[in-house]
Amino acid sequence: MRLLPSSFLILLTAASPLQAANDWWNKEWTQRQPVTVDAKDAGDAGSATVLVRLHDGNFQFGSAKEDGSDLRFIGEDGKELAYQIEKYDCVMNEAFVWVKVPAVKGGAAKFTLYYGNPKAAAESAPAYDADTVLVYHFADRGAAPADSSPAKNNAEKPGQASDGAVVGGGLRLAAGEPVSVPNTATLEWTANQALTWSAWVKPAALRPNAVLFSRDSFRVLLDDGKLVVENNGTRSSAGAPIAAGAWSHVAFIAEGAVIKTYVNGVAAGSLGAGLPASTAPLLIGGASAADRATGELDELEISKVARPEGWLKLAALTQGTSEAATKAVAVGEVEGSEGGGKHSAALEHIMLFGDIAKNMMFDGWMAIGVCVLMIAVGWTVAVQKFFYLNSIQKGGKAFLSQWKKLSGDLTALDHGDQDNVSSFGGLADAKTLALVKQSPLYHLYHIGSEEIRHRLERDKTRTKGLSGRSIEAIRASLDAGLVHENHHLGKGLVFLTMSIAGGPYVGLLGTVVGVMITFAIIAKSGEVDVNSIAPGIASALLATVAGLIVAIPALFIYSYLNSRIKENMGTMQVFIDEFIAKMAEFYPPAGESSPHAPVPATASQAHANAHPVPKTLEPV
Repeated sequence: MRLLPSSFLILLTAASPLQAANDWWNKEWTQRQPVTVDAKDAGDAGSATVLVRLHDGNFQFGSAKEDGSDLRFIGEDGKELAYQIEKYDCVMNEAFVWVKVPAVKGGAAKFTLYYGNPKAAAESAPAYDADTVLVYHFADRGAAPADSSPAKNNAEKPGQASDGAVVGGGLRLAAGEPVSVPNTATLEWTANQALTWSAWVKPAALRPNAVLFSRDSFRVLLDDGKLVVENNGTRSSAGAPIAAGAWSHVAFIAEGAVIKTYVNGVAAGSLGAGLPASTAPLLIGGASAADRATGELDELEISKVARPEGWLKLAALTQGTSEAATKAVAVGEVEGSEGGGKHSAALEHIMLFGDIAKNMMFDGWMAIGVCVLMIAVGWTVAVQKFFYLNSIQKGGKAFLSQWKKLSGDLTALDHGDQDNVSSFGGLADAKTLALVKQSPLYHLYHIGSEEIRHRLERDKTRTKGLSGRSIEAIRASLDAGLVHENHHLGKGLVFLTMSIAGGPYVGLLGTVVGVMITFAIIAKSGEVDVNSIAPGIASALLATVAGLIVAIPALFIYSYLNSRIKENMGTMQVFIDEFIAKMAEFYPPAGESSPHAPVPATASQAHANAHPVPKTLEPV
């Protein structure tokens, strides 16, 4: 019976880490992604600071704060991990984050990245343990290298910056003065003490005795590409040379009376002597310009302990830019909490426009403001015109149905009851009348019927008919009505043509001015790199995008509306021709016979009774 509680406690203890990993750390953070370190060749590395590279392919920058201050890294035990952001660019969608992992066993570790809390404040905690006394990322352009370790051993003077190093910016090794680091209590060396030194190096050329690092009589050199350490003139054995023009991870571990060198995490040589005691400044590069290495240097790190070989292998495997390095630290799929959700790639791109707009200058906003005004006016006209064309199309169909009945006996237009004539005999209901009155065809019909009545009123006997001159006059009145209807149909379309022609030019003006200002700022500041140019250029180009957003829809809308207007104009022209033909047929001049000749005036009422006209329309 005693075994049951003990077994239950064991199972509960084993399940606790899994439960902590599955539970959401904090609901105020709406997104999370698992991060897996899988560097089996490294073995046990102990406590290590791991580089996590974030980019478009593995991270949703639009869901995090623009400075990355809402990033949080949570271990499998549910505790926060200290981290440092070396670079976070939400415009270029690139970030380098150093995360302090308590233990890397068998080259493996797991933790979770949380983000998506706009209220989160930035946290500052050392991403390196107390044994680390110097870490230079060389991310400070124009300033002396700043130490990211808890010791804060900053350099005295800035070095020459290098773009596109193995991790962000780097240091350019040149023939000028070396970068000097003053001695402090944490940097002081005692004889045969433990020390681990590592860095990434990219030699410009392989030459003898090229000094990477020096302190008094102790030097770290690349001798024709071979990594060696030298203590009081005694050099370590050397392995194979590294390649020129390529990044390599170099390191040495001092412990007691032995110093071992490593290249890309693999042992390269050894020296049977320990570190010398020294309080002199540390020099990145040699004291003599003739011996100084040329090329680039990045991620210099010094620890006052002898790190395990797995620690060096982990750094060499995870900090590089190779495909193996990408797989060694993998960022998993996005998970959303109840307060958040998974954004699609399309939404991510749309949200990117918000990041670009944050760098927009006043001139760009002016251009976009004009474009927004053009969209508002043009689309308002387009919507109104669309509904108007739909209404006259329905009215036109109803009118033609009534006209088909009337055109068989046009003499119904020649009596004096105007309301009866305008409504096709007064037989239509109110709904049909309201629909037909919207059609331009009805307006033309009303003009024609008025012209016929006006001329026939002079002929009391209704026997003279209409002369050729009268018919031409009526045609002229109908053509004038056609022109008026055309103007009414095309009213407001000029705003769409202005959007088509002017939108791209307004956007281009905003882009050109924005680019000019961007280059002027670059010339004034002297910073010529992608990070200083890209935000200004991207925001300037946003004005051109706005102009095209104005013009392209306006072009399609205008083409559609114009084709419908032409269709209506064609229908009206056909109606005029048919009306004139019917009029000439039913009202021939005196002396010409017609099967539809008008009856005498005394019989007009009888004619109306004998030929009732369907009642459909009222006059305009």
